[in-house]
Parts: sequence; C-alpha cells; structure tokens
Amino acid sequence: MRWLGIGGVSLVVLASPGAAQRAPAQQIEVTLQDALQRAQQVQPNMVQALGVERNAGASRLTAFGAYLPTLSLNASTGKGNTGRTDPTTGLFIPPVRSYTGGISASLELFDGFRRIANLRSAGASLDAAGAGVVNQRYQVALATKQTFYSALANEELVRVAQSQVKRAQQQLQISIDKLHAGSATRSDSLRSTVEYGNARIALLQAQANLATAQANLGRQIGVDAPVRAVPDTTLPALPDTAALRFTAIQSAPQVQQAEAQASAARAQVWSARSQYWPSITVSYSDNRQGTKSPQFPTFENLPDSYSWRFGLSWPLLNGFQREQSQISASVNRDNAEAQAADARRGVNAQLTQQLAAMATTYEQIDIARDNLAAATEDLRVQNERYRVGAATILDLLTSQAALTQAEVNLVQTRFNYLIARAQVEAVVGRTL
Repeated sequence: MRWLGIGGVSLVVLASPGAAQRAPAQQIEVTLQDALQRAQQVQPNMVQALGVERNAGASRLTAFGAYLPTLSLNASTGKGNTGRTDPTTGLFIPPVRSYTGGISASLELFDGFRRIANLRSAGASLDAAGAGVVNQRYQVALATKQTFYSALANEELVRVAQSQVKRAQQQLQISIDKLHAGSATRSDSLRSTVEYGNARIALLQAQANLATAQANLGRQIGVDAPVRAVPDTTLPALPDTAALRFTAIQSAPQVQQAEAQASAARAQVWSARSQYWPSITVSYSDNRQGTKSPQFPTFENLPDSYSWRFGLSWPLLNGFQREQSQISASVNRDNAEAQAADARRGVNAQLTQQLAAMATTYEQIDIARDNLAAATEDLRVQNERYRVGAATILDLLTSQAALTQAEVNLVQTRFNYLIARAQVEAVVGRTL
C-alpha cells in the first residue's frame, strides 16, 4: 500500500500540467500531402537535381548557339599630347582626337559534324537530368513518407504504452485487493508491481521515440521544431501488380536516366571523330578610322577598310591526341551502356523485392487484426478467471503481454505496408 501510494503520486506527477508544459504550446501539424510539398522545396538533393537540370539546359543552349556566327563590335577614341609639323607649310599642327570603329563576324561552315554530335549529346544529357529530377522527387517522397509514417507509428505506440500502463495499474490494484482479502499471495502483488513499473518504462521510451520521430519530420520538411503528423483514416488497397510490372521497367526514372546518359556518351564518340575532318570557316571585318567626329552608331563618315576571309584547317598529325580522345569517348560509351543495362536489371530486382514485401505486409495486417481480437478476448477471460481464483497471476501477466505485443504488431504491420507501397512508388517513378 505504501508503494502504491508512491506510485500513484508519481503517476499523477507524470500527468500533471507541469509535465505537459515541456511540450510545445502550439505544435505544428502537417498532413502527408503538405509534408511532401514542403520536403520537395527544402531537401538539398532535390535542389541539387534541379540545378543539374538547369545546367543541362544551359549546355544544350550553348550547343545550339554553336551554329550561330560570332559577332563583335568595337569602338575607341584617343588623343595624344604631342603635335606635328606640316612638311609642306611648315606650320605646327596641334594634336587631334582620333576615332576608330569596327564590326567583325565569323562562322564555322564545316566542323566534321562535331556540332551535330554535341547537340545530340546535350539533348540526351538534358533528358537524363530531367529523369534524375523525377527520380529524386520520388526518393525525397519516399524519405518523407518514411519519416511521416514513423511519426504516426510512434504516436500510436505511445497510446499502446498508455493502455499497457492502465492495464498494469488496474491489475496492481486487483492484486492488492485480493491480498487484503486473503485470496492472493504477496508474490502476486509484487509481480504486478514489477509489471506496472515495466509498463511505465515502456511508456517513457515510447514518448522519447515519438519526440525523436517528430523532430526528424520537422527537419525533413524544413521546420526548426518538432512536427506532428496528421493521420489519414483510410488505408489504401493493394494495387494491381500484374499491369504494374509490365510498364515499370520502361518508365522507371532510373532506367530512363541511365539510357539517356548512354545516349549522350554515344554522341560524344561522334564528336571525338570530328577531329579527323577539316574545319572550314568564313569571317568578315569592317574597320573605320579617322579624326572627324563619327556619326554614331555606323561611323559612316569615316574611311573604312573591310575584308572577307575563308579558312581551312586540317591537322594531319597531332601526336595521336585524336586517337586518345576517340578511345576515351569509346570507353565512356561502353561504361554508360553497361550501367544502363545494369540499371534495368536492378530496377527489375528491386521491383520484385518491393512488390513481394508490399503483398506480404498487406496480408499481415489481417493476421495482426485477428491476433489482436484473440488476445483481447484471452485477456478478458484470464481477468475473470483470476478474479474467481481459477488462474494464476502468471497466466494473467502472460495474457497482458500478448495483448500489448498484438497491439504493437498491428501498428507495425500497417505502417510497414505503407512504407513498402512508398518504396514501390520510388522504384517505378509514379504514384500508385
């Protein structure tokens, strides 16, 4: 009775308003969709993938710009500090200001098909970057869902631990009452005391796990505080996996990214071969210079000189540098093609594993529900048998432990199914 009084006081202290003040006054709550949207905006990997796509777009624009001529304008003015003597008249001519203006343009007419290959390579790299963005989007979604579901599961496990504490407290009171009535031994009350203490320890650990999970969720979505996950009451059904497997391999972003990278590497082989061809260029320049004040912007009142130039460059021997570039590009192509083939096989293996895990966890949910119903009924029976003296305290504690484990298993199987479903979505690159 003395221990019960201490335990009751400590339980009241744990549930007192002072303990509740340690939690945030207004905790942020997010739904799954809100968490996904926030995570896509703040996760560094997603920001990096978008940056790679922007760089790839700029590279493709540069490759297209190689077909355009280079154009430049120049203008200058100057005045010296010394004059000169006119040799005819002998008069001194003071220094005058001079003006210069010009325009130049150059265009490569033939480059051995290098620009075509570079444009194809840049386009394939842009496709690979786009597939990488899609892949990273679903990887971030997977990590967010795992964190979100972990917060939900730990919140439910806290409620399971609270129910365990309540059952243990009730059992402790029954054991003490039976001890006073002479229908139970002191060992029964001592075992109930131990069970009550273990239940309180489990509750404290569950609360610590919940705080950690909510803090991780806040970090995942870019919030500098613990965030509570708002549960969805509906459990999605098992999707049709037969049609999913047929289209998953081709549409998987990992496969698309690897194949686009292989295509870019093949284009680079043709770009390296362009060094064996000559390069033909044409250029034009027009320069105007004089001491009169020019008419901007064309400098038409100044005398001009212009020129056209056609050039051909064909390196016949460059120390086998072309051969080295060709071999290096071929090696990169072979590596990229091997990685693309391995990515296809890897997605197939991952899909097989994740589909099996999703189907297994979905079946486990019904089994866990049946086990929970059986454990609940078993505990009810054992409680009645213990009240009338037909069961021992060990039988009752065993039933209580089985019920707690059944509740935990149901929570874990439900969220294991949701996580397995999210892993399948990350592999195939689309929402089921």
